[in-house]
Amino acid sequence: MMQLLTLLGAMGMFLYGMNLMSSGLQKAAGDRLRNFLAAMTSNSFKRVTTGVGITAVIQSSSATTVMVVGFVNAGLLTLTQAVGVIMGANIGTTITAWMVALLGFKADIAVLAVPLMAVGFVLSMAKKERYKHISELVIGFSLLFLGLSLMKNSVPDLRQTPEVLSFIQQWCDYGFGSVLIFLLFGTVLTLVLQSSSATMALTLIMLSVGWIPFEMAAAMVLGENIGTTITANIAASVGNPNARRAALAHTFFNIFGVIWALAIFRPFLMFVGMVISWMGYPNPMEIDFAAGITEGSVESTASLYGVSMLHTLFNLINTLILVWFTPLIVKVVTAAIKSKPKDEDEVKVKLKFIEAGPLGTPELAITQAKNEIIHFGQISRNGLGYIKSAVHAKDEEEFEFFRKKLVKYEEIADRIEYEIAQFLNAVSQHDISEETQARIKSMYKIIGEMESLGDSGEAISRILSRRNIHGKSFTERNLEKIDTMIELLDQAYEVMIENLTKKRGEEISLRRAVDCEIEINNTRTTLREEEILQIEQGVTSYANSVYYIDVISEIERMGDYIINVSEAL
Repeated sequence: MMQLLTLLGAMGMFLYGMNLMSSGLQKAAGDRLRNFLAAMTSNSFKRVTTGVGITAVIQSSSATTVMVVGFVNAGLLTLTQAVGVIMGANIGTTITAWMVALLGFKADIAVLAVPLMAVGFVLSMAKKERYKHISELVIGFSLLFLGLSLMKNSVPDLRQTPEVLSFIQQWCDYGFGSVLIFLLFGTVLTLVLQSSSATMALTLIMLSVGWIPFEMAAAMVLGENIGTTITANIAASVGNPNARRAALAHTFFNIFGVIWALAIFRPFLMFVGMVISWMGYPNPMEIDFAAGITEGSVESTASLYGVSMLHTLFNLINTLILVWFTPLIVKVVTAAIKSKPKDEDEVKVKLKFIEAGPLGTPELAITQAKNEIIHFGQISRNGLGYIKSAVHAKDEEEFEFFRKKLVKYEEIADRIEYEIAQFLNAVSQHDISEETQARIKSMYKIIGEMESLGDSGEAISRILSRRNIHGKSFTERNLEKIDTMIELLDQAYEVMIENLTKKRGEEISLRRAVDCEIEINNTRTTLREEEILQIEQGVTSYANSVYYIDVISEIERMGDYIINVSEAL
């Protein structure tokens, strides 16, 4: 029982170390990863390379795939681009297997891991934030290999206690049925642990201490490739159709690979054995596992390298086969998951980019929020057209149509602000960098100002309703001047959205935004003074003019909200 509890605790340390290492790398290289992903998806080779590179950095194909699903949901990647990146992620995850096989078993890396923790602690005391992120990476790396070492030491020795896992050895006696049993075992274990890397580490341990032969370890590896697709499908389940299609493409890709690998299982393993022989090690297919192997022996090393090589060759061959059929895969998953037609208002009330919730990589999730805020700004600008239409409505029926539109847009603004805030709150619950915290704080301010723009649109509709109830109307001159204010406001919107779309490091056009705000303020003041003069001269009555003055004042207030967005940026 104590051995079992130690094994579970060691597994927890391994997984926590991997998460900590991944988190530190994301925070140290968040913007670089974002830029890398954006720049490296123009062709199939670059997409695959991108998937390999990012997965090698964050040490988790599941995190990469969830990130890709989120980016498809956010419109940052097309479905075709996503399929290529996912293929690369499958290759990138093999690096973890080689790292564990080369470092975790060949030498006692745990001896080095403890001193590395001291290095990590010293780095964590540094004032520079980047060094603190690197300290997480170092400590995570140390915990990963300490956990691996503890897992190895807590596994029962079958030569001393053969009854402990005799049932596993019995599973090996059913021929090809045993291959299917261990494939299912690898799938279920990956589902439970939510990490193919952890399952791979357990597979290598079970192989190194002689619990299972090479063939059954190979079957477990194939099962892990199926199990790892579930994480992305869970993340995509609440996403848009393209996000679900990207997750389904990942499942299709891996299941296709497992099918051809099972169809030529023995010849494939023999080929892997030949490759290991060319490296100067015994062929793992010819090792007598029934006689037992000693941990650290040349036979054990050959078996570990054999499993890692199988994992690598499986994903390389699968990618080389399917990369040519990417358009066909896109067509298949698009046909399998169809988009539901929605009316205009239903589309607008829904978030466009962050329906799938926070990504597995919180440092990268901020890009989703940025794109949703740009979308929010565009929706808000569309509402300006309804304000103009409501002001110019010629009869009560036409006015009522546009009044309801403005009320609807105010409700949409409230809903979008709330959902973006919920998303930002969920991202901020993760351990994120100070720079990302500052960006989230700015985003809270921005969405608050945009929600106020929706309130102003609805406020103008109420002013116009009161005007109509009291039987008043605007003169042609009033309408012309209101149009002038709306045009100035539209120019301010244009500058605001241009600033929102600026990439990290690009200069915000604050001067232009301020110039727009000053012009709106000056025009409002001039128009109000002109109208008051008209009242004093008896050209118009106060009862007629009050609604006109209220409308141009509310439009000026919208200009204040718009300049606040650029200042927050």
